[in-house]
Amino acid sequence: MISIHILFSFFLILFFILNYFISVYKNKGIQTVLKHFIFRLVLPIALVVFIMKSIVHYNNNEDFKYEWNYAVENKSNFSKKRFLKDSKIRGMNAFRVGRRKNISISNYIKTNIEWIAVIPYFYQETESSIKINSPEKMGVWSKRDSAFIRDIKKLHTKDIFVMIKPHLWMSSGWRSNINFDTQENWNSWFEGYRKNIIHYAKMAQETNAALFCIGTELQSSLKELPKKWLLLIQEIKTIYKGKLTYAANWDDTYDFTDFWNEMDYIGIQAYYPLTENSNPNLEQIKTGWNKHMPSLKKLSKKYHKQILFTEVGYRNDLYATKKPWEWSNYFQRFLTKKSDKTQQLAYEALFQKLWKEDWFAGTFPWEWNSSDFPIYKKPSQNTIAIWYGK
Repeated sequence: MISIHILFSFFLILFFILNYFISVYKNKGIQTVLKHFIFRLVLPIALVVFIMKSIVHYNNNEDFKYEWNYAVENKSNFSKKRFLKDSKIRGMNAFRVGRRKNISISNYIKTNIEWIAVIPYFYQETESSIKINSPEKMGVWSKRDSAFIRDIKKLHTKDIFVMIKPHLWMSSGWRSNINFDTQENWNSWFEGYRKNIIHYAKMAQETNAALFCIGTELQSSLKELPKKWLLLIQEIKTIYKGKLTYAANWDDTYDFTDFWNEMDYIGIQAYYPLTENSNPNLEQIKTGWNKHMPSLKKLSKKYHKQILFTEVGYRNDLYATKKPWEWSNYFQRFLTKKSDKTQQLAYEALFQKLWKEDWFAGTFPWEWNSSDFPIYKKPSQNTIAIWYGK
């Protein structure tokens, strides 16, 4: 709808401009039209373009010299599977694995990445929509499903472990706030969700995925339907024989005792705020973890499960550690000062504070080639390679 409105506005403005010049031409002739065209259209547009390019140049010009450490990179064609020795998950969230011409699986291997989160998604329109798009028959693969299966097989040929992590997507709202007025509507919604999760549990079993994430940021439904979730978990376990996790949001209550007891890892979408100020230094970011680590350690100890960051990510701008969960829109990207340095320091602080903790299972940074949270070809990629290579 936004694109349609923009397109309509563009043609409407173009219509008024043409109408104006045609009117001038009829009344004052071609020479006046040319003068008006240059001074009232060409010059103002040129000035706007110049100003915009100057702003973009300023915001993308960063005085940050990072010395890339090539020695830590894995030059072989296969994952070294360090996970089998130390149980640390060296992961990455990545879309269209092996299907982007400019990114090959070898780039993940070179970065010492050993786990990839494969992310199929399914859809409902809003927070109050009862209907979820569901497969006609669970375990019968669509063209898109078959593409995911091919991706997983490619990863396995390189000794890379896979987590299948289905996402519920919506046009407006947030999945954690799904809410209905009646139990009947809740039940109808959950049945749609169940069909999708069982479908992907079958995919996880067929492809021998090492880990299956049964949900992402669905706090309201866990509170409203705890018994249905437990029944779903039991159904999943009759189909899928690998390990399970669930991706709770960083500010959830986590108070789901019976639920967590059924998981192998406590998964967290770890977009914790770490600083109040923009452009922080390394010590300030590391200090920001001090207020979150005690509760994470306590949570791990309570359920005797390791904490897995199913997502953790930072934009490459000066404000990356203030509200890491925020996606920027076009105008924010246009006006915000780029900072690969802040992003790199955020990852360095994360690994320095958490990587050696025995309750910490590992990370799946978000996301390899995202427009907002880019890692590929950024200094953060090398920082991840250094720590994953330890």
